[in-house]
Amino acid sequence: MSNRFPLAAMSPLILIFTLVLLVLPVVFVGGAMVGQRLLLAPALFLVAIYLWVWLRFRPHWFVVTARDLELVWPMKRRRVSRNDIAAVQIIDRKTLRTKVGWALRVGAGGLWGGFGWLWTKRRGIVQMYVSRIDEFVWIECREGRPLLITPERPTDFVRALTGRRASD
Repeated sequence: MSNRFPLAAMSPLILIFTLVLLVLPVVFVGGAMVGQRLLLAPALFLVAIYLWVWLRFRPHWFVVTARDLELVWPMKRRRVSRNDIAAVQIIDRKTLRTKVGWALRVGAGGLWGGFGWLWTKRRGIVQMYVSRIDEFVWIECREGRPLLITPERPTDFVRALTGRRASD
């Protein structure tokens, strides 16, 4: 049995930022069509970056199985054994700030969310896959870096992940 949880819908702030970023290649292509041919190269560069973020940085699903938590992207998958998960909790922005201190995102940010690493003062590097700025799920791993994610239905996700674990 498995439970699939999509990445949460974007918060309004991230949605606005994403829409602005998605307009940029259109503006550059429009400029190239009216005679500014040099704008075509940045447009193609942006489209390539956007595709890379969509296919390799932004997970589309978090799948909870009897044995694993699987993060699923269109072009890759990552499994975290449920036996390697020490704790799971829903946290808000204030709790996150208290937990990690000052932080800096390293990776893709703004376009559909924030994906990659979150370098933090108190916890070092945290793997981050978020599409909103509230209702984060913090996953503490016994080995490796913590995960910060935003699945749809975070309460159901935490319940599914903290339920019966697979035996070795």
